[in-house]
Amino acid sequence: MPTGDGLLARVHPPLGILSAAQLRAVAEGARRYGNGHIDITARGNLQIRGVSNETACALAAHLTDTRLGDVRADGGPQRLTMTSPLADCDPDALIDAIALAREIEAVGLTIAGLPAKMLVAIESGGQWGLGASEADLLIRPTGRDRVAIGLATDAEALWMPEVALDEVPALLGRMLNAFVTTEHRRMRDLDSEEQATICAVCSEPARASPSPLGGRGEKVGTREAETTTAILDVGLAHLPAVTAVVVEAPFGRCDTSGFELLAQTAAPAEGGLETSASRGFVIVFSEPKEARVALDALATAGFITDPADPRRAVAACPGAPACASGTTPVQDHAASLAKAFAPFAARGLTAHVSGCGKGCAHPRPADLTLVAEDGRYRAALDGAPGDAQQAPCLTFEAALDRVRRADPARSLAGAFPS
Repeated sequence: MPTGDGLLARVHPPLGILSAAQLRAVAEGARRYGNGHIDITARGNLQIRGVSNETACALAAHLTDTRLGDVRADGGPQRLTMTSPLADCDPDALIDAIALAREIEAVGLTIAGLPAKMLVAIESGGQWGLGASEADLLIRPTGRDRVAIGLATDAEALWMPEVALDEVPALLGRMLNAFVTTEHRRMRDLDSEEQATICAVCSEPARASPSPLGGRGEKVGTREAETTTAILDVGLAHLPAVTAVVVEAPFGRCDTSGFELLAQTAAPAEGGLETSASRGFVIVFSEPKEARVALDALATAGFITDPADPRRAVAACPGAPACASGTTPVQDHAASLAKAFAPFAARGLTAHVSGCGKGCAHPRPADLTLVAEDGRYRAALDGAPGDAQQAPCLTFEAALDRVRRADPARSLAGAFPS
């Protein structure tokens, strides 16, 4: 895909799992055939930037040699599923989410016409949930080896009656085949009649709530439901037999040295490394001391390891010059904003720095949204990127100064009057 810094090559790790050898291959590929920058997406995929027409084929061959090449040539999803973190080593898991994901991936390969962004999110029912995802279909355990399937809508997911785990792959196959006939790109694009057609694959009508696991029902892409699972946070996660190192890449961006360190860190781990929906990585160790050493090394290299790190509260796209639509160095500005925004982040507020009005990194509202236009920014409070169109243009330094002078105990409205 063409961008401001050349071609962007998207890499889809099977099931989101990378071995140390594959991590080194990604680093080498980015260094030899790109510009050394690697993005981590909210779907746990990777993007190698700065590829050219001359290096694209060599990069594809290089990645294919390490089993990271594309698996289908029809434009369909190269990776159809996402699973909850640590699904394969969580003793409280109600289903084998990894095994189910493999079966669903195999079924997906048999369905022609699936849109590239189609996504099935699979919870394990264990200690940790998947978190926010822009999934089209949601699978959530309701008991041991029993699940409910939710269909994404613009409001709440439509939950269908629970089924046995072994019925799910064939059932999803029928649902996805029915979806293809609608010619839509995402499940949330369906009208009510089309939703009913998809849901009719199940024997009983769909329901909007309550959701499985005792929740209130949830809006797709948010975490509003009350469930029995928690979201895996950065730092160390202790399980009965293993300790997991959980880190995030600041603003979803990494370089080759960072990936080489990830490869070095993951080498002693039996399961390699797993990407996460929070633009991060999970590495499992059998010894807690090894995990602590790895966490400290990754923190020193600039990865986010502290749950209170203010960079976690700021969404940011690549910006200029990486994106042709960007007019400002968004990554640098986001790092500066995170420092000034720290007191607000501590209160749970969020910010978004967007290189243009599309708002690719965070299309939803944030407490403070800065949208670049001709090298300056328009600000929106409690709004999405499109809500900033009528605001006055400010230099980044002027916007930053307003945040610095704002009272952290009060609203930002006084700093950015309408």
